Amino acid sequence: LFKFMIPQYLLGIFVAVWRFFMFYSSLIVPLFNKQTPLEDGELKEKISAFAEKAGFKLDNIYVIDGSKRSSRANAYFTGLGKKKRIVLFDTLVNDFTPDEISAVLAHEIGHFKKKHIRKSLVLSLINTGIILYLFGLFVGEDIFSQAIGVEEAKFHTGALVFAVLYTPVSTLTGMLMNKLSRNNEREADDFAAYYGESENLISALKKLA
Repeated sequence: LFKFMIPQYLLGIFVAVWRFFMFYSSLIVPLFNKQTPLEDGELKEKISAFAEKAGFKLDNIYVIDGSKRSSRANAYFTGLGKKKRIVLFDTLVNDFTPDEISAVLAHEIGHFKKKHIRKSLVLSLINTGIILYLFGLFVGEDIFSQAIGVEEAKFHTGALVFAVLYTPVSTLTGMLMNKLSRNNEREADDFAAYYGESENLISALKKLA
């Protein structure tokens, strides 16, 4: 198996390490965008107050210059363990009220509190592992290359056959992951609503849409 590339278990380990590494925006994001600490004021006070009320231990709040690539407003938090930071797009800071931004972050914190991030990461790694395992089987077997007229297994022919045969499976798993994502979004909205952010979140989501 896997005559033509790195063994799939090594590739799987690399993918897992990379995905964990990507959680650390303090290492990755500065390569592409500028992050500056959020200035003291009403917005910072509201965010800090909500984080404390929701039991979310906050490391830092940063503003990122997302407007240099897109007008899209966004916010996210990153980090694993005790080191967590909230990152706001400058478009969000400029176009939304402090109450709306606080509600958007309440939604994002809801994802963390409901463990959506960890669950999604685990499911993604499991899915990637299964794909790599199956891909290894296809790449190394002559019969799959012969199905498209190539006598001996080649990497590119194995990849082509795998892509064709895996498409129905990926469609099904994509539908399941989409359903899970929608459920997660609903739970995060409910979390924000539980802390009295319903109206502010509705207003923010209308602007985001």
